Amino acid sequence: MAEFTMELNDEQKEVRDWLHGFAADVIRPAAAEWDEREETPWPVIQEAAKVGIYSLDFYAQQYFDPTGLGIPMAMEELFWGDAGIALSIVGTGLAAVGVLANGTEEQIGTWIPQMYGDASDVKVAAFCSSEPDAGSDVASLRTRAVYDEAKDEWVLNGTKTWATNGGIANVHVVVAAVDTELGSKGHASFIVPPGTPGLAQGQKFKKHGIRASHTAEVVLDGVRVPGSCLLGGKEKLDERLARARERAKSGGERLKNAAMATFEASRPAVGAMAVGTARAAYEVALDYAKTRQQFGRPIIDNQGVAFQLADMRTQIDAARLLVWRASWMAVNGKPFTAAEGSMSKLYASETAKKVTAQAIQILGGNGYTREYPVERMHRDAAIYTIFEGTSEIQRLVIARTLSGMPIR
Repeated sequence: MAEFTMELNDEQKEVRDWLHGFAADVIRPAAAEWDEREETPWPVIQEAAKVGIYSLDFYAQQYFDPTGLGIPMAMEELFWGDAGIALSIVGTGLAAVGVLANGTEEQIGTWIPQMYGDASDVKVAAFCSSEPDAGSDVASLRTRAVYDEAKDEWVLNGTKTWATNGGIANVHVVVAAVDTELGSKGHASFIVPPGTPGLAQGQKFKKHGIRASHTAEVVLDGVRVPGSCLLGGKEKLDERLARARERAKSGGERLKNAAMATFEASRPAVGAMAVGTARAAYEVALDYAKTRQQFGRPIIDNQGVAFQLADMRTQIDAARLLVWRASWMAVNGKPFTAAEGSMSKLYASETAKKVTAQAIQILGGNGYTREYPVERMHRDAAIYTIFEGTSEIQRLVIARTLSGMPIR
């Protein structure tokens, strides 16, 4: 087990600087254009693939970094560049984590490479969990998966929403109910291979922020997938369902469902994304405060501005430390006994919203225009307190974990 450290090693620093350079030279110059276009920035993703950032190998190296700092460091630098474009680059990762968290070795080796493609033929993947009536309330999923034993196929029907890369993905990972009586414990995850009949893109959403990232509904109408596309396999599913039924009869402990296993693994990474956006806005505000003259002196000479910047930097550093702690714990198999993963996402998400709003205030009227990037950063930051578990859900998770009570 690697010891927890707040200092990146030489190799990590080299990777960080490489990512920072890509974010500064490639992502940032394209940010405003793709935000206005509200389209997937395929040329930028392809550039990321060419240099090795958008690839299975790169994310595997960061994911298996024994210090746990590889992924949060990478997320912070890319999202420092721009949240919308960065999410287009890393959005496939949520589907990949879904396979890593629930799949067999064979499934991992088969499907994750197909999620990325290669530099000459870039692909993306989508993780489909939320539904029109089931966002935070995952127990209310209406998408059903029914096993056709005669053909060894699963038949999926339902509508997913808020899916990053939904409908344009090469591979979709879909969470569906296989036993409705068990609520969230009766869910399973399925791979929908490319070109599978019955899967279609529904409404594409026009969003407040992260507009360079494609978000859409995914409609599943009689989608048939082979039995081998059930993540973890049917034997493991049957065993898990049997345990859940026994526990339900005896009132025993709750089991994690497939979607929650994915979200729990990804929460610190989302926190790191928020840290990157907050840091970017803070740096713009700091530079502006040093150069903007009012009443014959830089506005940073005023305590009202200087103290805001001091608070912004303090909150960003605190958020990063929470993210790093949770990331280190996850990689080294330490349980989140105090919901440290949720803590990291909660604090970092709220910090991003607050810091980007303060940045606009420091820039004044300029900050409210699209001539300066903090306006876009503030719109982007709003998503962190919503997706992959709202701030209210994170607080609920933390409160339940600390108290041991079924707080509602």
